[in-house]
Amino acid sequence: MSERITYTIHHFSQANPEGPGQGDVPALLRRVADTIEGLGDAEVYDLIMHSEITPDGDRPSLTVYFDYRSERP
Repeated sequence: MSERITYTIHHFSQANPEGPGQGDVPALLRRVADTIEGLGDAEVYDLIMHSEITPDGDRPSLTVYFDYRSERP
């Protein structure tokens, strides 16, 4: 039997604050870019955009899947 290999990936989700401006996608992208820069030596593998319908209109969010390069074997 071969050795089982497992992988782990980190992720976070981010949205604009609720209320006026919550649907501002360019602002959301800037917020996510700032967060990614703050991760340090990380590689982003995927971005998934979601949209929640609220009484104030659509509220998009992004989930970012990443890994720290320094943790790789």
